[in-house]
Amino acid sequence: MDESKTFTDLGLSPWLVRQCDLLGNCLCVLQTIFLCHYAGMKCPTPIQKNCIPRILNGEDCIGCAKTGSGKTLAFALPMLNKLSEDPYGIFGLVLTPTRELAYQIGDQFAVMGKTLNLRMSVIVGGMDMVVQGQELSRKPHIVVATPGRHVKLADHLESCDTFSLKKIKYLVLDEADRLLEGRFDHQLKTIFECIPEKRQTLLFSATLSDSLDRVKAIADEKVFIWSEPVEVATVDQLTQSYVLCPPLVRDGYLVETIRTYRSQDEDGSIMIFTDTCKNCQLLSMTLNEVGFENVALHAMERQRERLASLAKFKSNVVKILIATDVASRGLDIPAVQLVLNHILPNSPKDYIHRVGRTARAGRGGLAVSLITPHDIKILQAIEEAINLKLTEYKIDDKEVAKIVTQVSVTKREAEIKLDDTDFYEKKAINKRKKLILEGKDPDEEEARLEAQKKMKRKLAKKKAKENAKKRKAIKSIQEDDDSD
Repeated sequence: MDESKTFTDLGLSPWLVRQCDLLGNCLCVLQTIFLCHYAGMKCPTPIQKNCIPRILNGEDCIGCAKTGSGKTLAFALPMLNKLSEDPYGIFGLVLTPTRELAYQIGDQFAVMGKTLNLRMSVIVGGMDMVVQGQELSRKPHIVVATPGRHVKLADHLESCDTFSLKKIKYLVLDEADRLLEGRFDHQLKTIFECIPEKRQTLLFSATLSDSLDRVKAIADEKVFIWSEPVEVATVDQLTQSYVLCPPLVRDGYLVETIRTYRSQDEDGSIMIFTDTCKNCQLLSMTLNEVGFENVALHAMERQRERLASLAKFKSNVVKILIATDVASRGLDIPAVQLVLNHILPNSPKDYIHRVGRTARAGRGGLAVSLITPHDIKILQAIEEAINLKLTEYKIDDKEVAKIVTQVSVTKREAEIKLDDTDFYEKKAINKRKKLILEGKDPDEEEARLEAQKKMKRKLAKKKAKENAKKRKAIKSIQEDDDSD
């Protein structure tokens, strides 16, 4: 497709082109003030140039492009364009795997659809289900939702009849590979049973190739597939490095990596990714104690707390965000300069999404991963997937030695404080909710699981005794042989 094409050339209505121009001008002003680079609003990106005309033409579409390439507007603009021609009820449904991404997509629809007086609703877990039900009963034009594991769109479909998805024109799966990997199958089945067979299905992601067969099964036979032709799965403006460290002093190396980066850039925003909710909270408490103010974002937080943390980071009030993979997909935070992998993800795909939080829309960025000797195979798999060799990020090992004891003690104190809180209360409550929804008695299930644990411990002790007897017998035989 012609690289010189504008939004007008793509077939969008004049009012929508004006919205793009106005927003593009606003971003240019921000670029001047904050010395940032913004792209994708003054002229369409490749995925927008290729997919928007096809979607306007009524075709199903699968779009795969690097993170930060403008995928959200690639489906939002044609949807709004069609909605302006015939506005009615619930016109489009957008499904996405994480709550924060759902709110972000909702914000983009709200901004671009302001001229239409767009009615838009975001349905995610962690919020008041009654309020969400009332929003849906008012028949918003666009619904952005998570399939979820707790309160989610599927629950509303099963529990009330004040709204219907039978007339939707568009079904969008954003981060489609994550939605189709299996964990949301039950919820997706419930949703798909409530939507019309005749609709446009749009699927977008940064890493879609391995899920393409499943995606084709959902879309119609005549589906337009566009994938960005690139050799490297991450953007060219992203510098990717590693820091080799022993496993037991990983946290000390993390602190020194931040200090080294801060010596070069005092104000740059940093996202730190780790593996579990507990590690995320402990890191947040530890770094706050050693002088690096930060906020945490993980699934054990209440939804309002998660949104508040994200808002503080996006507005640059706090310059460090520590998160699990709930923040790795699709979030557009323009000013992130550094992504730090505290613990390397097992999947190269997850790595690609994590480092995609920086170097977005033409800007530069740095990604640094802490690597232990146990991570070498994972690192090699990542390098093979992105077709790029990571370079070493130099830090002073002597400086690490000076701070490692302080960091370790601080983290241990944080663990003690965390054990005194109700940090695990939400997990226990959600576990009981899930069992109730499955028609099981939580108390009976807990008793059954406890009995299983006791049995496993009993078997483990028995096996240990048997092994000890075998070792003793072998030792006795060896001693007899030696005496002979």
